[in-house]
Amino acid sequence: MDERRPGLDPAVAEVRRAVRAALDPLPAGATVIVALSGGADSLALAAATAFEAPKRGLRAVAVTVDHGLQEGSADAATAAARAAGALGLEARVVRVEVGVSGGPEAAARDARYRALREAARQEGAAAIVTGHTLDDQAETVLLGLARGAGAASLQAMAPSAQLDGIELLRPLLGVRRATTRAACTAQNLAPWDDPHNSDPRFARVRVRERVLPVLEAELGPGVAEALARTAAQLREDAEAFDEMIEETIEDIVEHVEAGIAVSVGALAANPAALRHRIIRHVVASEFHESLTRSQTLEVARLVTDWSGQGPIDLPGCRARRVGAVIEFTARSAPGDGPPSGAS
Repeated sequence: MDERRPGLDPAVAEVRRAVRAALDPLPAGATVIVALSGGADSLALAAATAFEAPKRGLRAVAVTVDHGLQEGSADAATAAARAAGALGLEARVVRVEVGVSGGPEAAARDARYRALREAARQEGAAAIVTGHTLDDQAETVLLGLARGAGAASLQAMAPSAQLDGIELLRPLLGVRRATTRAACTAQNLAPWDDPHNSDPRFARVRVRERVLPVLEAELGPGVAEALARTAAQLREDAEAFDEMIEETIEDIVEHVEAGIAVSVGALAANPAALRHRIIRHVVASEFHESLTRSQTLEVARLVTDWSGQGPIDLPGCRARRVGAVIEFTARSAPGDGPPSGAS
């Protein structure tokens, strides 16, 4: 079927174009995992992938994760897999146990991504594609803004990222949710509407059904697109900062026993934004932990407001000033001394 023919629905064409652009860099012969919940977004994604992947010599496998969190979830997962098969995709259903860490949404997401990673490894897949849309991006930005989580959170979701060595692709981040639903309608696909997606107990649902509509009504249309543009701009800024950090980090750090040390003079010479990013980068790369803004500022005070204060306990490590350097050492490291404020 030629997508340019006059009879092709515009929504179908838009979704296919987005998927094509994401799949084009993958080498012929590669396998791609399609994350298929059965909802309109992922179903439109699956249909577009079924159309585009064979033209590029790609093998596509739809994986539906059954979280088992509600009655009928197994039937919904089976129906999604059946729909994928009808589209010409290989299809698998994976059932998972959802924990409680971080709340129900985070726990379900963690279980889902673990299942997708494992499926990708089993299939030897080069990439996983998900159906996150522009609306999901806008909701993520608003949630990050409400939490005061800073620029890193407001960058929201990247179009591509690495997930334990597997490429994670989000082709539809520039596509509206209404478009994916229209694409399903045009192709006679019947999406499953997850009851959790309309449950106001979840913050994301309240943002979707209450907050964004109010913003659109009061500020005019285009709020979701503006939020998505903001995320893209912040991501560009972050990439520029990361390049600057990579260029300078080797010259200002040295390894010490059970950790790493950063030059006070070099940190002081940098603008606050870059100084804070270097501190967060050091902790993330050396100890695989993330710092909050308040924790980052406390460490920065060892540089800019030094008055002899003691070590600062951080996630996975401890920071202290030793002469002309800030040392970051593992919390269990010997010789760290008592934490700040200990008797």
